Amino acid sequence: MRLDYTKAAPNGVKAFGGVYGYIMQSGLEDVLVDLVYLRVSQINNCAYCLDMHTRDLIKKGVSPQKLALVPAWHEAGALFSDREKAALRWAESVTRVADTHVPDADFDVAAAAFNEKELADLTMAIGLMNAFNRLAISFRRGPESAQAAQG
Repeated sequence: MRLDYTKAAPNGVKAFGGVYGYIMQSGLEDVLVDLVYLRVSQINNCAYCLDMHTRDLIKKGVSPQKLALVPAWHEAGALFSDREKAALRWAESVTRVADTHVPDADFDVAAAAFNEKELADLTMAIGLMNAFNRLAISFRRGPESAQAAQG
């Protein structure tokens, strides 16, 4: 690890934790939020977050087949609900904002699946995970599974 940002800036991490707590109490479904966190982390190639959210989803009963197909959700048929598909599409568009500019078509799909508060909360969750990914990647925070394997 290059730097332990949790020790270097504990109040900043605590502030992010406050947003995380808000999201978890927002009324959005836990599994949906974790699927979005996983997809954002896949796009950003964040090993620490991929490990954590995969383990969280397994604990919540998500099947290995569904986890394996998160990157190809649009081809997975009924394995993902319409609401999950809309959330994953929105997560991809917002995470890749520099390339996508978040087109109206993506907004329209998301707005049809989520009310205004839910969509604002979902977008905050996406932004939060992008921030967490950037911290973990920048400072080389390794996945807990790898740390456990090293003993």
